Amino acid sequence: MANRPTKAPAHLFHGHPLGKLAARHDARTLMLAHYTTPKLAPPPESVDWSKKAKAWPGYWNDTLADCTVAAAAHQIEAWTSQSGKAVTLDDKPVLKAYEDVSGWNPKTGKNADAGAVVLDVLKYWRRTGIGGHKIVGFTAIEPGNHAHVKQSVALFGGCYLGLLLPASAKGQKMWTLTPGGKHGPGAPGSWGGHAVNVVGYDREALTVVSWGALLRMTWTFWDAYCDEAYALVSRDFIGKGTKAPSGLDLKQMINDLGGL
Repeated sequence: MANRPTKAPAHLFHGHPLGKLAARHDARTLMLAHYTTPKLAPPPESVDWSKKAKAWPGYWNDTLADCTVAAAAHQIEAWTSQSGKAVTLDDKPVLKAYEDVSGWNPKTGKNADAGAVVLDVLKYWRRTGIGGHKIVGFTAIEPGNHAHVKQSVALFGGCYLGLLLPASAKGQKMWTLTPGGKHGPGAPGSWGGHAVNVVGYDREALTVVSWGALLRMTWTFWDAYCDEAYALVSRDFIGKGTKAPSGLDLKQMINDLGGL
């Protein structure tokens, strides 16, 4: 599998498909806020989990609407790279996961290559796994709670999110609000739904992986266009133990996730 660029090209994939379908919510989904207490220290000012990854494959998201699964594969690489044994999945298991979740069959033409629902991908990732990697579970984050978004990235090695991209984002080297705000080409979803994973942040912006490249997104852009966000619990990152900083009940979270 050929390596793809690790920095966003200037044209930023104008015609590439997106693929996140409308958000679906499940009342049983745990909330990260339920496992934090005032004792939890503030998140670091900045975090970057991308430095040890050698490349971010595109996983066919330049031609297929499989961003929801490509984001999962990118997150697996980000987690495993921290141990010095980065796992870069082949295209085959990523495409299989996309076909299983979306119902699209490229051989028979059954269903359309129309994308997938984030929640369906997360449940599949937990129960079946992607490329041999499963998550213990996931907890929802309030998109507007920046502290919890940062805690997700700092404590769990990333954040998986869905965006309603505006047409104004096409061609931007950094996703940011345009002068017209959320109107006209800035309307949420006017480009389409897209799923990415966060691998870092600082005061100014977040760093995400999209279309085989690292891309920066301002916090104001996040506030305007993120419609779903999840903290993911994975043994690839936290290991086999349940040790966590004071103020985060990780053991209880893992127990609760196991009961779902």
